[in-house]
Amino acid sequence: MGSERQDRMRELGLRLRALRAGAGLTGAALAQRAGVGQPTVSKVENGRMVPSLDVLDRLCRALELDELAAREVRELLAAVEAAVASGRDSGGSAPEGAALDEAVRSARLVRSFQCVVLPAMLQSAEYARHVFQSAPHSTPEAVGRAVAARVGRQSVLYQPGRESVFVLTEAVLRTWPGTPSLMLAQLDRLLAVESLSTVRLGVIPWDRPMPVMPRHGFTLCDGAAVVVEAFHDERVSADADEVASYEETFGLFERAAVFGDEVRELLLHVMKQFRDLADDITR
Repeated sequence: MGSERQDRMRELGLRLRALRAGAGLTGAALAQRAGVGQPTVSKVENGRMVPSLDVLDRLCRALELDELAAREVRELLAAVEAAVASGRDSGGSAPEGAALDEAVRSARLVRSFQCVVLPAMLQSAEYARHVFQSAPHSTPEAVGRAVAARVGRQSVLYQPGRESVFVLTEAVLRTWPGTPSLMLAQLDRLLAVESLSTVRLGVIPWDRPMPVMPRHGFTLCDGAAVVVEAFHDERVSADADEVASYEETFGLFERAAVFGDEVRELLLHVMKQFRDLADDITR
């Protein structure tokens, strides 16, 4: 484990311990109030475990923190996740995508906009492999771990009580790695996911004007945090003003997108074009 991540975990743990002591609670009492295991509280306070956003919010509510204190500990968690995402813990190997994947796993409402690469939660294993392989200094071992972790976390799409809203530009469907066959399998997965009651998938067609010129992808996790995806890393922000700004921008993209029958028709049309492309390549 990298020293920066350890420092950030220790800082978060010490702050939570101080808040618990200030509230006059034992670790066992806090765990009972928050509905988590007492070992979880102990591990987090001792810097040996990174809590999910859901667990952290439970602890904040159990401690009856005001908004300022709750925001402070969320920002400390974001700093831990950012240390992971920067790749400093892996000696420059492929990023694990931990900041994004963990934030998404903990959220009840996920809203993601992408303009080039498919959202992490919708990527097939082979598509994800190409994403991680394109990272600087990637190694086969790190890529394999990252792909397995990403695919494993996608199970949250099927969990009742969660909602995921994805908005893509049509360019995402046409920016393809590997082979046309890879994209055909990927698009078939999108059709399957789109049918889930827990998912809304929208696409902004190329023949519609963009309401705002996109500069990068981003993912909103509940109303508490936004993961901003840059070329080399991911940045997690719990700043209320920044989150509100991204929520407003997401709303613009969502209103410009097509959903339901229209998006399925578009996906089938793009799949036909990839089949034609595959036929041309094999001739």
